[in-house]
Amino acid sequence: MSTTRQRQRQREAEFASRAFDPESLTTARQLRGLRKNELAKLVGLTPAAVSQYELSQSRPSASVVAHLAMALGVPAAFFAGGHPHPAMPSAAHFRSLRATTQLQRDQALAFGKIAWQLVTTVEKYVELPAVSLPRLPLPADPQRSDVASIAQQARAVLGLHQGPVPHMTRLLESHGVVIMELPPVSERVDAFSHWYGSRPLVFRNPLKNDRPRSRFDVAHEAGHLIMHLDAEPGSRIVENQAHDFAAEFLMPSAEIVDELPRRLDWEKLYALKRRWGTSLKAIVYRAHAVGVFRETTYKRAMMTLSQHGDPEPCDLGPRESPLLLESAVRLCEDTGVTFDDIVARSGLPLELADQVYATATMTRPRLTLSSTEADEDDAPLDDGSGFLQLVDG
Repeated sequence: MSTTRQRQRQREAEFASRAFDPESLTTARQLRGLRKNELAKLVGLTPAAVSQYELSQSRPSASVVAHLAMALGVPAAFFAGGHPHPAMPSAAHFRSLRATTQLQRDQALAFGKIAWQLVTTVEKYVELPAVSLPRLPLPADPQRSDVASIAQQARAVLGLHQGPVPHMTRLLESHGVVIMELPPVSERVDAFSHWYGSRPLVFRNPLKNDRPRSRFDVAHEAGHLIMHLDAEPGSRIVENQAHDFAAEFLMPSAEIVDELPRRLDWEKLYALKRRWGTSLKAIVYRAHAVGVFRETTYKRAMMTLSQHGDPEPCDLGPRESPLLLESAVRLCEDTGVTFDDIVARSGLPLELADQVYATATMTRPRLTLSSTEADEDDAPLDDGSGFLQLVDG
């Protein structure tokens, strides 16, 4: 490393030490999936010292800041104050608290904070769609009919009339919801949603490259954002309510009940899957819930689908892609504001900001390399060699 670069890093560490922001340290640690004692071991500190830094009970020296930055893979300037943090008035909704550890949930939430920081910086240049997602809390001791009623109200407020939802992701984006993918390190998190300040964000599992399941996941998270203002997340009751919301929102009972076959007819079920954009399992479950399929028919259908495994028959193609953040960044670039300009103003490391942005777009070309090594002259683009190719994200 050059002497000039060393001096620059030292100055950054000294500034970050003077303007140290405890919450930034917590976010960086959680983002890397580290416990306090694990981070302490990496930088030669005690767990108590790390706790004191995060609780703002003491401030790290420039030397300690430099070691923290190296261990967590962020520049020292990341720990300097001056950048806002999202107000998080309610708990985030994870699909199952039993299936994910606290460390995994913290990691996903930290990624959400970073995503929010990038989104709010973009909003300084582009006016994103106003948040017009309805907030329709459930009554005390709600029944399934109450959930169905809220789903019907939500469809009306969001401008849906009869028939299927053409594009679930685009519908929410048009009403101010930012939809992203989770990074691969959070693959155990099925999906989650949260109101970051006044703007809701939905994060999907990138491994679920299935259109019907992805649509249902987004509708499920919409249910949380719309109904569960203060509900304790993760309980089976709350998750079942979000499932019932998604089913009614995507397949209104008043409409689909007359379209469902009265016996197990797979060709008709395939046709319904194509029409409503939902999985066969969701349709079969719906047929049972509205009283069209008897218990024996329902169990037989589910057993058949279980034996078939994933993916289901009648593939509908890849999941719906988000477009909101990508369109906003492109609009910035059209007006002379580069992505680097946005990142510089956000206070995020470029690598981290680029990772966040990549989860908000699925149309950006992605460079992939095979594990097979090749000489430079032997690796043309998109020639079928497998060495180097551009893949449509």
